[in-house]
Amino acid sequence: MDISDFYQTFFEEAVELLTDMERLLLELDPGNPSDEDLNAIFRAAHSIKGGAATFGFTPLTETTHLAENLLDRARHHEITITQKMIEVLLRTKDALQEQIDSYAASQEPDAASVAEICGVLRQLAQDYLSDPSGGVSSAQSNASTPMADTVVPLAEEAGSADFDAALYVMLSDIGEGDATLLRDELGNLGTIKGEQAGPRWLKIWLDTTCSTDDIVAVCCFVIDAAQVSIGSGRARTLAVAEVSAPALPATGEVTPTATAAAVPDSRAKQIKAEKAEKSDARGPAKENGTIRVDVDKVDQIINLVGELVITQAMLAQNAAALDPVAHERLLNGMSLLERNARDLQESVMSIRMMQMEYVFSRFPRVVRDLSAKLGKQVRLDTEGAATELDKSLIERIVDPLTHLVRNSLDHGIEQPEVRQAAGKDPVGRLLLSAQHQGGNIVIEVSDDGAGLNRERILAKARSQNLPLSDNMSDEAVWQLIFAPGFSTAEQITDVSGRGVGMDVVKRNIQQMGGHVEILSRGGRGTTIRIILPLTLAILDGMSVKVGEEVYILPLNYVIESLQPSAADIRSIAADDHVLHVRGEYLPLKALHSAFGIEGARQDPTRSIAVILKGEGKRYALLVDQLVGQHQVVVKNLETNYRKVPGISAATILGDGSVALIIDVAAIQKGNSGRFSLQIAA
Repeated sequence: MDISDFYQTFFEEAVELLTDMERLLLELDPGNPSDEDLNAIFRAAHSIKGGAATFGFTPLTETTHLAENLLDRARHHEITITQKMIEVLLRTKDALQEQIDSYAASQEPDAASVAEICGVLRQLAQDYLSDPSGGVSSAQSNASTPMADTVVPLAEEAGSADFDAALYVMLSDIGEGDATLLRDELGNLGTIKGEQAGPRWLKIWLDTTCSTDDIVAVCCFVIDAAQVSIGSGRARTLAVAEVSAPALPATGEVTPTATAAAVPDSRAKQIKAEKAEKSDARGPAKENGTIRVDVDKVDQIINLVGELVITQAMLAQNAAALDPVAHERLLNGMSLLERNARDLQESVMSIRMMQMEYVFSRFPRVVRDLSAKLGKQVRLDTEGAATELDKSLIERIVDPLTHLVRNSLDHGIEQPEVRQAAGKDPVGRLLLSAQHQGGNIVIEVSDDGAGLNRERILAKARSQNLPLSDNMSDEAVWQLIFAPGFSTAEQITDVSGRGVGMDVVKRNIQQMGGHVEILSRGGRGTTIRIILPLTLAILDGMSVKVGEEVYILPLNYVIESLQPSAADIRSIAADDHVLHVRGEYLPLKALHSAFGIEGARQDPTRSIAVILKGEGKRYALLVDQLVGQHQVVVKNLETNYRKVPGISAATILGDGSVALIIDVAAIQKGNSGRFSLQIAA
């Protein structure tokens, strides 16, 4: 078996464990750490170490082993958790991530970086050896006293200066909890004649008929084989002052590596079976409810379901011409097929859905580090972390959100003294939220900072010769910050000020089929809202006809449709018109003008106006007629053909013809609304 086949699974699991470790470390209270959290952090490090050792990733194994030792002592209250220790463990998490990334790229980790983080961990461990409270005063420390060096003969041996045993078992680098468990396990294998114990080690003299292989096998259910050594000899009861830390194994002792290699598979299986019986007696274990599936396999299923939807639409279109009386059973079957196809599509699409927690979990560390760097106090809150989004989108939204969060911290939230002077809480609040709205997901980044400065933005826009109007709304002014090279920062820092980022944020979100809205109030804060489709694979669309061509309008953009009258149409320029709808004047665009479609209706009063909303603005789009509403399978036009202005993608209709999916935002921005009015008298 090629063990490298399992590398990718290990990398994925290790990244998940590191993410959990970081989250728990950030939530850890140094003054009153949760035992449950400490155990979870320890288990994460222990699991990564075990996998790394299995695959022979030595630097990764060494780093996690050093971190694991600290965590083990902390969870057994032998040392005190301090802020310094949390900082070091966070640095360790970053170093482990870099090492895993290197292995994933088939490269060895940087030796200097590995040596540096290992040196930091060893120094921290040494500091704790000299001061278990980690520099915390005894009044503040909640650590228990470390195990004292003692010799404990059994009661019947207490009167003797010496005791005999067949062999002794030396257990190194263990916590107090593990020592108790190992003592009990070894007692099941024979008679304990005596023991010595010290900080992080335990030596037990054992009368037993079991082989050394059996002893190591039992110990390995609690600790690693490298922590076990076995030898033979006599022991003399010593005073506490005479006992010191154990020396290296003497000649004749069985080394951990040798004994670990010698454990027979049959005995290991027997012990596992005994453990399983004990576990069954306590109750059934909880089964793992998840499996890992390659994304390519999921994409293949989605493509097949898409083809099924197209086939079903084709059959439905052909069946519509049949006599419903003569073909009642066939039409009922077609109706059932349509429902099942839709349910299947929704179920398959849900497989690709991931919770926004995957994204939000990255930001506590970002906020913590950056706010400390900027000298600000910021509290991060999240809402709607369980909201789901397509995996392909959730991975692409991380970078835009990161930039928006950094901007809020740098530009939005003020320094504590400035906030206090303004009568605000010195601790700023940053909120990340997500929620479903129809077929979209709305992600918001909100802060309670100073808000956007309208005059400063306009002044900067004038200096860059950006197009401005005299009566620009606040929403239009806020959109200026997305212009390339735009920045109102007074000085350039390593956080922001170069005018690079916000334009990229908007462009990336538009490429995902979404748009950005900004709400801001001076002194109250800013909210940046990202609206994205839930998935890019299948969407609900409204098919419209212009001339002989059929186009698809994404249904989540459609508000209503109506037939305009001549009195509702106003001219505002030579070729620009607006449509009066219930007291509001909406820009009027003609789809036939956008693409030069021949044979389309030129008279807008004989056309249908579809009211659309894109990027927070509404406009009316003229089409010849509405065909119907149905699901469409999105096919990437740029990959299969080339990028077409005003078109976001394509789909295949039930009759096998290709229909283009309209880019609502692009049509709104373009000059496609210029057409000649031919209103009948």
